[in-house]
Amino acid sequence: MENQIFELQYAIDTFYFLVSGALVMWMAAGFSMLEAGLVRSKNTAEILTKNVALFAISCIMYLICGYMIMYGGDLFLSGIAGGDSLVDDALAASAENGFGGDSVYSGASDFFFQVVFVATAMSIVSGAVAERMKLWAFLLFAVVMTGFIYPMEGNWTWGGGSVFGLYSLGDDFGFSDFAGSGIVHMAGAAAALAAVLVLGPRKGKYTADGKINAIPGANLPLATLGTFILWMGWFGFNGGSVLKLGDIASANSVAMVFLNTNTAAAGGAVTALVTARMLFGKADLTMLLNGALAGLVAITAEPSTPSPLEATLIGAVGGLIVVFSIISLDKMKIDDPVGAISVHGVVGLWGLLAVPMTNDGTTYFGQLVGAGTIFAWVFGVSLVTWLIIKVIMGVRVSEEEEYEGVDLAECGLEAYPEFVKN
Repeated sequence: MENQIFELQYAIDTFYFLVSGALVMWMAAGFSMLEAGLVRSKNTAEILTKNVALFAISCIMYLICGYMIMYGGDLFLSGIAGGDSLVDDALAASAENGFGGDSVYSGASDFFFQVVFVATAMSIVSGAVAERMKLWAFLLFAVVMTGFIYPMEGNWTWGGGSVFGLYSLGDDFGFSDFAGSGIVHMAGAAAALAAVLVLGPRKGKYTADGKINAIPGANLPLATLGTFILWMGWFGFNGGSVLKLGDIASANSVAMVFLNTNTAAAGGAVTALVTARMLFGKADLTMLLNGALAGLVAITAEPSTPSPLEATLIGAVGGLIVVFSIISLDKMKIDDPVGAISVHGVVGLWGLLAVPMTNDGTTYFGQLVGAGTIFAWVFGVSLVTWLIIKVIMGVRVSEEEEYEGVDLAECGLEAYPEFVKN
């Protein structure tokens, strides 16, 4: 009887991991639609190409070395040198730990769930550099980001290791990030910020006299669809991070995480909408969309311990922050076409700092140490990587190619060939 119960729990937890991973994978479609809707039509095909390609690259690089770096600790170098197959390792671990072991789910399902998180971090970079970056420069960075930069900081946090003798933030400082406000979202934003600083703003975005020219997206219905897809996929992102479903306590935890994730997004959306109305005198759809995403990012660091009202307030603060952050970055002439740095970076930091408000096992010091380490590592190494890529092949398309649109320059086709380019 015990074996039958364990088999059922093993099957339920494995299936839950796989379904949650599939929902997070669906977020790739959300990022694609959101970004495609917020850029000009002449850059749409290139945005879509980047999002599909970065997802594929993320899966391959995490398979080759990323997963081993993140969860293999100090032994990852010898593991790579030995040519170990990560898939074989995952399957072997599953068989070894199946009955009587610590694991109650397939190791392969764990790998699948982890790999889609890597792609999410890289997708954040895509929107921030839209409309002026060379496609192949971006994809080269994706190799480094998903194969090395992200797995290294993931090892110090979720991996619990000490790669190169650096201490685990979770063990030594009490850092906590339930599903990745910092580890995934702020990390992606840090890489995006480094890219934007190297790349520079789009032509015509800022004038010499300090004027900011709005560059509207071509398809706001598409951006709205992307936001709803992301909102839905986030249930897998946060809910799957409970890691289990096959017992009463875990099932209740999953239900609370789903509830808090949803209500935080609602709080962020409403607050951003009201804030935009007070500042601009109009209901700004793009701020509403980013407000919903900000609420989701804010609650991601700890969706299990707040009450639904507390989760709503955490999301609401995220929605407030994102509006002022987008305005401030524009004033600083940091050109981010989709607001990714504000949504995932600035609000990601808020999400980490909100954790001790409802989780007694954490401290503000530990959260600040974790946030500072993640940002310093990802931003620093990303900046060096971008500068190296700039020297090797350049990172920005020519002024003429930018004017004509990167669809033609980088992909040789247009997403909307029947329409006149704007």
